Amino acid sequence: MVEYVVPAPKRRRGRPRAGESDARERILSAAIEEFGEAGYDGATIRGIAARAGVDSALVHHYFGTKADLFGETIGAPMRPDLALPEILEGPEDEVGERIVRYILEAWEQPEVRRRGVVLLRTAIGNKLTTPLLAGFLSRELLSRIARALDVPDAELRATLVASQVAGILIARYVLRLPALAEASVDDVVERVGPTIQRYLYDRP
Repeated sequence: MVEYVVPAPKRRRGRPRAGESDARERILSAAIEEFGEAGYDGATIRGIAARAGVDSALVHHYFGTKADLFGETIGAPMRPDLALPEILEGPEDEVGERIVRYILEAWEQPEVRRRGVVLLRTAIGNKLTTPLLAGFLSRELLSRIARALDVPDAELRATLVASQVAGILIARYVLRLPALAEASVDDVVERVGPTIQRYLYDRP
């Protein structure tokens, strides 16, 4: 008598198997290790998947891109890399104000502010978090701004923008310097926006 073996149904690529309910947590744990050892630029989805013992497609299924996964890993309160294309596509003479307004309006939301303050406090001076956050910002934010500027010193201009924004966030939400902490979003946008605009587009 001939026995027929019914093949197991193929699992859709990138979907968790039955019993893999902990896959997401294992991926997140593996990502923390991978980012910590290799840095943001050196870490890969393939390497993270290997650490977690899963297929790379499963990492994408749960977290999307490497930037998405990193944001989840550090608890990033906002994703400026996702908003930046729309900010840069508007009228050029208003880009500085749009950058400042986007960031401040996001940080005025209690949950974003709470997570953001924790992230900033952790990142400043932490030998593990500082280079990770710097790598993420360099690759996903500063390089995107630089590519949008048709000038030879684009990277320096983008970095000056980042330094200005970081200073505002630290002074307003971490140190809570009274005058700045109590100023309205509109007031800060009006005063700081032109400085960001000058960093981006003024010619020496």
